[in-house]
Amino acid sequence: MSNYQNSGGSNMFSYINNRVIYGLGFLGTVIAITYALYLEHWDGLEACPLCIFQRISMILLGIVLLAACLHNPKGIFERIYNALAALSAISGILVAARHIWLQHLPKDQVPACGPGLDYLMDAFPLADVFSLVLTGSGECASVDWQFLGLSLPEATAVIFSAYIIVYTFLAFYPWSKLQPKLINFQQRQ
Repeated sequence: MSNYQNSGGSNMFSYINNRVIYGLGFLGTVIAITYALYLEHWDGLEACPLCIFQRISMILLGIVLLAACLHNPKGIFERIYNALAALSAISGILVAARHIWLQHLPKDQVPACGPGLDYLMDAFPLADVFSLVLTGSGECASVDWQFLGLSLPEATAVIFSAYIIVYTFLAFYPWSKLQPKLINFQQRQ
């Protein structure tokens, strides 16, 4: 036991480890996807192709965080998982940024509505599907949901931004190296 624990104090940083960080991140992605599915299936909000791509990015982020939580990496693997999580979030924010841009176009510049993602997947090669979806269509430009003045892609961009900040920081300053310093800092207080 450390002197700090012997003195009867508790250190909040000693209870936080990689599994907690990755597990909470994974839980956040599950909540985001669950809410998106709730909006689609119970509130009747139809997901446009860009929304679906944002979901794919969120699911990819969740898979990376779940794998990291189960693996409980140390050393270079900790940095790799954090970088993969940040890259997954970056892919999501890029799609969300395109979606936000479409939503803020003047009405006369909004592209015409295109076919649904199901049809595109059946009719075109995957590379063409990405190109067509990222070009956007009129259905992606409509704002059907708002919370605190943010449209759904804007809210998603905020969520992806938080993940980018946290996991980019942890890619450069892994928790396994940061935690002892924080514990020592708190013990000196």
